[in-house]
Amino acid sequence: MPHADSLILTLVGGFVLAFVFGMLANRLKLSPLVGYLVAGIVVGPHTIGFVADTELAPQLAEVGVILLMFGVGLHFSLADLMKVRKVAIPGALVQISAATALGWAMGRWLMKLSDLEAVLMGFALSVASTVVLLRALEERKQVRGDVGRLAMGWLIVEDLVIVIALVVLPLLIIQPGETLSGGELAASIGWTLFKVAGFSAVMLVVGARVLPWVLVRIAHTKSRELFTLGVLAIALGIAWVAYALFHSFALGAFLAGLVLNSSPLGHNAAERSLPLRDAFAVLFFVSVGMLFDPSILVREPLAVLGVLAIVIVGKSLAAMAITTAFRRDRATTLTVAASLAQIGEFSFILAALSVSLGGMRQETHDLILAAALLSISLNPFVFALIDRMGGRPVLAPPEPPRVTDLI
Repeated sequence: MPHADSLILTLVGGFVLAFVFGMLANRLKLSPLVGYLVAGIVVGPHTIGFVADTELAPQLAEVGVILLMFGVGLHFSLADLMKVRKVAIPGALVQISAATALGWAMGRWLMKLSDLEAVLMGFALSVASTVVLLRALEERKQVRGDVGRLAMGWLIVEDLVIVIALVVLPLLIIQPGETLSGGELAASIGWTLFKVAGFSAVMLVVGARVLPWVLVRIAHTKSRELFTLGVLAIALGIAWVAYALFHSFALGAFLAGLVLNSSPLGHNAAERSLPLRDAFAVLFFVSVGMLFDPSILVREPLAVLGVLAIVIVGKSLAAMAITTAFRRDRATTLTVAASLAQIGEFSFILAALSVSLGGMRQETHDLILAAALLSISLNPFVFALIDRMGGRPVLAPPEPPRVTDLI
């Protein structure tokens, strides 16, 4: 492919096929994410026909990661988390630990992976997709109900864990030829977390005053283009600063969104960034699909079923045990369990970073992608199953109108 047209061909191929397969997935009552991933597989190097630029696509996908994390920060609600903190915080942490342990056990004993790679696989399988969860709750009209707030609070905790993990992960994966004692590793992690805390404090204290002031000044120009460009510059600029300090775009983008979320123009900023965020998020999922080798489904069917069982059965049982322990009703318990029985964008980010750092093999990465594709596709059927088991709350019949209401 000539270098001069590789960018436009990658964009055209990615967007057009993502639209086609996304529409097809939607008609089949599946998440459009499945269509975007399939589009990436079609234009990837593991299938015949047109192959997109495999070096350019991941760079475009990195922009998608930045805007995804920026969106997470923009929609982060500490108030909503506090309302369900007694269940969501311990629940998310225990569920992540349980799924990670299951992944480690399977990887270490059945797949003969190293301890580090097995833990990374389990950790990637432990976090659910916010995009898939929101779609499921919206279809069931439960986003603003008690169940929706609990499930979203649960995922907020998972998102925070992911942000920290993306910063610490490069320190845990020791490159060949390097030697690092336990004390040196602990000191390195402690120093990095100290710098992260300092950077976060500066962003939340100084940035909370400066960035809203900048947005207000831009808004006074009454230019939609300048305001959109300003929001994008803030997200990308702070993400680049965080990358320069901690090798993590995600942390800076998340904090930028978090700061703007508390500003008077935060809602406007979210609206302006949404089209760009959606477009580059699609490219992110397409690029993930390009890395997937579908032959893993034939070569390692038992391993695929194993990781899928961890995602759908293991995580669901852990969530059910936790919510039951906190004496939540049957409908809430089943709905939260079904909501977490899938993995998505953050699992891709963790797996891709692990591969790039040398801590995970491509075959393990493919297993995670296979589990994501299958779990997202099966999630509607999981919800249908829990509805049969009493997952949808029974609504009380409407009260008859009073005489005074009819006058």
